[in-house]
Formats: sequence, structure tokens, C-alpha cells
Amino acid sequence: MLRIAVPNKGSLSGPAGEMLHEAGYQQRRETKELVLVDPENEVEFFYLRPRDIAIYVSSGRLDIGITGRDLLLDSGAKAEEVLPLGFARSTFRYAAKPGTLTTLDDLSGLTVATSYEGIVAKHLADKGIDASVVHLDGAVETAIELGVAQVIADVVETGTSLRNAGLEIAGEPILHSEAVVIRRTGADEHAPKVQQFLRRLQGVLVARSYVMMDYDIRAEHLEQAVALTPGLESPTISPLHDQGWVAVRSMVRTKEAQRIMDDLYDLGARAILTTGIHACRL
Repeated sequence: MLRIAVPNKGSLSGPAGEMLHEAGYQQRRETKELVLVDPENEVEFFYLRPRDIAIYVSSGRLDIGITGRDLLLDSGAKAEEVLPLGFARSTFRYAAKPGTLTTLDDLSGLTVATSYEGIVAKHLADKGIDASVVHLDGAVETAIELGVAQVIADVVETGTSLRNAGLEIAGEPILHSEAVVIRRTGADEHAPKVQQFLRRLQGVLVARSYVMMDYDIRAEHLEQAVALTPGLESPTISPLHDQGWVAVRSMVRTKEAQRIMDDLYDLGARAILTTGIHACRL
């Protein structure tokens, strides 16, 4: 039975559960459940603190897990990313009072407060910067005001909270993070149950990114239409009862669907329809 670690709370938990449900797996109904067995799919889910998941997976006690790239790297665990999942995206940046940092070299000799000591310490070492790192569990913006550090390193989305704290972003991003599937370093990458799990999640990712588009087009405009909707391999073409017309079915990216519909209409296509894709295997 495949043993999988899933975040039990926080920004990773809800989206991870939704993706697993879309992939056909049972998921817990109450947050107090710590273990759930899905006998039909031969999977056992363990709901753990996101920060601990990389440690459990690296120990070999669990086969794979879902956590954040930031948490994986910060843990220093012997585990590796195998599939990005596209949710819980975040960016890590340095921030300080205006005028403190012009370049990253200005960090030399300063103290950086962060909840991700492993990531920041490695980034500083990679850049050859001699700075101290102090670990804080959240609310790192107050570290500068209270004199604990001169610089912070934290998740930045819009930057509003930093500006409200009188801080400004400095330097290039330390890391771009998102939810990822991880496994123990050196684990069998061809294990059948692991590959099946990954294919299911990849199917969900594709289904979320594409819609199925159907339309009718005159045969003389078919090549131009197919250029707009090439599909993943090639579209399905079927003759219509009315001579000179064909029906086309093709997968197109969701974010491009409206533009493609406009272009097809201008080309003479009619009965243009899009439908959602719930699951797929490529």
C-alpha cells in the first residue's frame, strides 16, 4: 500500500485535498482525522504538519508527500521534488528599512531574521555573504522594530504588509516556491504505484489547464482553423452532413480559449463550444 503524507493545515491543506479528490482518491471529512485508508486505490494518507513532511518522507517511513518547495529546502532532508503542483505559490525576498540595502553585498555583517533559516543561510553562503541568521516563528516584520535584526527574509505577495511596517524589498528573490510532490532521495522512481499516483496528479493539472473545444468550419478554412487549435497531438476531424463542412474537436489552453474562439469565429467557424475536462491521461 502506498503511504502518502498530506498537509494537515495551512494554505497547502485545502488545495492538496481538492487535487487528491479530483484525482480519484478518498479524502478525510474531518480535520481531526490523522490517517485515512483508501483501500480501493491501495493508498494510506497521513495528515501531518507541512514542515515535518519532508522529514518523514526522507526517513523512508512514507513513500511520497505533498509539501511546499520552501519547506522541503528549509528542512535539509534527503528528499527531492518530483512534481510541481501549481498552487500555494510564494516568493521569498529580503526586506529592510529604506536605505539599509542597496545590493545584497550590504547584508555583510548584518543579522537577518526569518522563519526559514535553512533557505536563507544557504542563499547567503552561495552568494559568499557573511551575515548572521536568527530564526523566528512568524511575524518577522517586528524583528527590525524590536532590534533583533536589521533585515528580514520572508514570503512576499503584494508587499503591502512590508510597506505598512515601514520596510522595503531589496535584491532579487531568494526563492520561488509552490506546492510540490516529494520522495526520498534515491528512492525507486519507477515504482508502479508511485508512477500511477503521479500520472493521476498530472492528469488533474492538465484538466485544470485545458478545455475541450468543438466547432464547425468550412473545409476550405480547415488548415487555418487547425493552426489555431493544433491540440496536444492533432485535432479530431469529422465530416458533417452538410457538404463542405467539418466538425473539429481539440484541447486548448483555458487561458487562451476566449481569444481562440474569437479568431475561429472571424475565420467562419460556427457552433463553437468549450467544455471542462475533469480528468485525463496523456
